[in-house]
Amino acid sequence: MGNISRRRVLSLGAVLGLAGVASAPEAWAWSSRGSLAGTDAVTDPFQVWDPEPDEVAARLLADGVIPAVNTAWRSWVDNADPLPSGMPDYLTSYLQQVNRLPSWADATALAASERYYKRLASYLFVSQSLGSGIMSTVIPREARAVYWSAGGADMKERAAKTFTFGYDLNSETAWQPTGHFVVTANKTRLVHSVVRNLLPTSARFMETSDQPKPISNGDILRTFHSVATYAHSNLLKWGIRLSAAEQEADLHAWQVALHLLGVRREFIPATWADALAQAEHMLWPNLGPTTEGTSLAETLLGYITQPTLGLATGFVHEFVRYLLGDEMCDWLGLRRDWAQAALIKVEWPLYVAFREGTSGVFPGSGYLFDQALRGIAMLYLNNGTSATQTPVTLPAANRPGA
Repeated sequence: MGNISRRRVLSLGAVLGLAGVASAPEAWAWSSRGSLAGTDAVTDPFQVWDPEPDEVAARLLADGVIPAVNTAWRSWVDNADPLPSGMPDYLTSYLQQVNRLPSWADATALAASERYYKRLASYLFVSQSLGSGIMSTVIPREARAVYWSAGGADMKERAAKTFTFGYDLNSETAWQPTGHFVVTANKTRLVHSVVRNLLPTSARFMETSDQPKPISNGDILRTFHSVATYAHSNLLKWGIRLSAAEQEADLHAWQVALHLLGVRREFIPATWADALAQAEHMLWPNLGPTTEGTSLAETLLGYITQPTLGLATGFVHEFVRYLLGDEMCDWLGLRRDWAQAALIKVEWPLYVAFREGTSGVFPGSGYLFDQALRGIAMLYLNNGTSATQTPVTLPAANRPGA
């Protein structure tokens, strides 16, 4: 099913990916009038990074204390946990400044987002794991940054850490003292900063990079759209009943999340309409295959289709194709299974209708979707050893051989 149109994906980004070489990015034209800042400026987020934590990360690497920090972080999990001992003073000082919600965070909206995620967790998981997770491999900058970083050498662990970010945000206690998301976001922001320091030292990464360093504000926003904006569109497409208040709560949770990741207010969309417009400018025209992304996709799909999960390769590949459309899946070389394609096309809408209470008939293959949700969740949650958490740790080096 062509959920993502050819008009969107056949673009400069596709040409860049197909050619496998760096190219000048498209000029930035999105106005901050549609942002939380509400100003009317045109500033390119792909030229904006995160200098304060980047400086902290540089010191951590220079001082050789990454292992000690990772050890200290084991006790820092819940939002209400005190900052751990055993960290350098400059890291503690930095975290004391950022380990809190912004003044504009709306507690009522965040509480509503927790209820929203509890109700819709299964749909979001389908969209974010099989959809966004594989889409990330056809975002050229993201695919190359992931591949050449330390996480690219152990994609099961890297995917588990990425899943933990989404799991903690989509938790029914995300923003509460016993929730984890504020801590997870702060750890993830520092991971980004360490990677920004490490990857420019990789000759292999810099050969294909069109930036002086990776993970700019624009790159984080592009990932946001591939996860959150894409999921929002999917829920509406699948006929999920969403109130205006629920949609606003979902967006607000992501707005706070982007802030915690170091994205400036002038880039954070103010409404879903603004988010959709921004995605049209920065995500869909910039998708394409890369050698690195194809390798990552093959690895990820191999984990999902391993025999222990009981999910046939044809079912998984066709479910991804149903979510992403033919173009992206052809880029990645996903083989066709027409029987599974026909089953998913008919029975996924029936499965959604049954779960939403608009149909009393449970589809004959509904168990496959249940099995997929359970199996993939446990695969990515700390390699199946934890029901909720995979510790987020700082890398100390790039991928071996980078």
